[in-house]
Amino acid sequence: MDLLVIIGIPAILVVILIANGVLTSKGMEENIAPIFKFMMEKDYEFLLKIKYGAGIDVNALYSKRLMIFGLTTAIMVLVLALAGQLSLVYSLAAVAVGYLMFKDPYNKLKKYYKRNLNNINQMLPYYLKSLEILVQHYTVPVAIAKSINTAPIVFQEGLKRLIARIDAGDSSVDPYMEFAKTYPVRDSMRMMRLLYRLGLGSQDSKQEQLALFARNVSVLQNKAREQKYQARLDTMENKTMIMLTCTGGGVLALLMFAMLTMMNI
Repeated sequence: MDLLVIIGIPAILVVILIANGVLTSKGMEENIAPIFKFMMEKDYEFLLKIKYGAGIDVNALYSKRLMIFGLTTAIMVLVLALAGQLSLVYSLAAVAVGYLMFKDPYNKLKKYYKRNLNNINQMLPYYLKSLEILVQHYTVPVAIAKSINTAPIVFQEGLKRLIARIDAGDSSVDPYMEFAKTYPVRDSMRMMRLLYRLGLGSQDSKQEQLALFARNVSVLQNKAREQKYQARLDTMENKTMIMLTCTGGGVLALLMFAMLTMMNI
């Protein structure tokens, strides 16, 4: 009975408040969400912006996740209480299920990001090519800062963090490596190291470093084109094999039907 009072009654109150519109996502965003900010994943905002763009309301979506967590847990506890099965173990299980529901949108974002790494892989060489043109006229940090607004949306947040660290006085390779780790696609580590070295070089050696950077960008562009064409070829081959399999299966089925018909006759 004590457990019912401690857990069951608050759960019932939560359900009633949500059902009557007293507890809303806006209210959670303003009052409750900041308390549970520690539960937000470090890369949650980044993943949201990759999928939905820079204008997405991160706090509103996070508040909805918290509401799903609270509502799922409260409903399960309420059902257990009404069924007379409420215990500490079942209550913890209800919280665990609520937490899984809370993590589900984040896990879907991670899957979306992994599925789109191939697209990011295609974008990187063309972004680096535009950066190569800017570096001919500006220093590397200034060129990166100027490229942010025209860069693919998926890169913009990472570029802003890179520039923020440089502006804060970090002159090491770490900001560039953080960007490469954020987008773990083909040769991103090597290209960001080259970019860092290009920024360190004197004016005399800049042209030599820039030529090396340009050659590597061209190689990446060729690889991206080859991968794109290979993906198209693989798709066409798969469709052809499916068509041939269906046709062969259909012909075989007709032959079997004809043979069975003749045997019956």
